[in-house]
Amino acid sequence: MTNLKFIVSGGGTGGHIYPAIAIANELRVQFPDCEILFVGAKDKMEMQKVPQAGYQIKGLWIAGFRRKLTLQNLMFPLKVIDSLLKSRSILKSFKPDVVIGTGGFASGPLLKAASGMGIPTVIQEQNSFPGITNKLLSNKASVICVAYQNLEKYFPKNKIKLTGNPVRQDLISIDNKKVDALTYFSLDATKKTLLVLGGSLGARRINQLIAKELDFIISQNIQVIWQCGKLYFEEYSHFNEQKNVKIVSFIDRMDLVYAAADVIVSRAGASSVSELCLVGKPVIFIPSPNVAEDHQTKNANAIVEKKGAILLKEYELDEKFQSTFSNLISNEKLQNELGTQIKKLAKPNATKEIVNEIINLIKMIKS
Repeated sequence: MTNLKFIVSGGGTGGHIYPAIAIANELRVQFPDCEILFVGAKDKMEMQKVPQAGYQIKGLWIAGFRRKLTLQNLMFPLKVIDSLLKSRSILKSFKPDVVIGTGGFASGPLLKAASGMGIPTVIQEQNSFPGITNKLLSNKASVICVAYQNLEKYFPKNKIKLTGNPVRQDLISIDNKKVDALTYFSLDATKKTLLVLGGSLGARRINQLIAKELDFIISQNIQVIWQCGKLYFEEYSHFNEQKNVKIVSFIDRMDLVYAAADVIVSRAGASSVSELCLVGKPVIFIPSPNVAEDHQTKNANAIVEKKGAILLKEYELDEKFQSTFSNLISNEKLQNELGTQIKKLAKPNATKEIVNEIINLIKMIKS
């Protein structure tokens, strides 16, 4: 199979972008001569992150639909029509063999246009509760790669492949990086490390919680690496002046920060959950309630039901955070049990399995 062409679409947040890039990287490994084009949403973070990863990207004039009357919403139908027309133009010009969507604003019109033109499409659904766009696209999709079981009620059963979510491959072997991680982040080897993750943009409620509880956390002989997100860094950066606190907007070396961590507080976006399964550390999930269909809570519950993590909802934080955190940090047995159970849910070969499904699809088309 030579001269293959792929279009990959995913964006809006790192949770959609990094899986898309991981799939593209694996496609390059399998097909060194292939051509890969990304399609994203104009003014979203993929327009910077994808070129940094070495890929060309074209932008669509598309954004999400907000559930209130705004000028943005009034423009939404126009943006959808414009994006469908632009998608058709891109598809006609590039002539891809397969189009792959990992979610985000742009993947909807692109995959809709591709399936309408008879081009094979692959959906990579990251969440335990699919969004409305992927549900609408699923009937025309060729293959649907999922990360959770029991999605037959949302997608055609014969198209579902349980692959897991693509994850950074450098997270597979973090166990031997602890010493390097402590040095890299200038950490005290005699203290346990709490890692706080709010996603690439940040999480307001988690930031408010950590700011409020920081003295309490440090009083437990804990040091903190706090990723607050680029939207909040200016507001919280003064905490860097406090001993045993490192606050950053973004973390480049996720392998080292996970290696350094003893306990993790995190949102429950699909990519984060998949990475944390691979990492195998005790986690307190604080899902965002402000996402479509409350899918972060459903993602977290899928782990909690297997006794692999602790779940705190935002409205419970003031009442329950201190007791939950104290119980976890003082209980080595609980830490080990949570780490062991979440690790059992990891799918380290997800990216290869997704690309294998794409290869099988191409073989079927070409035969």
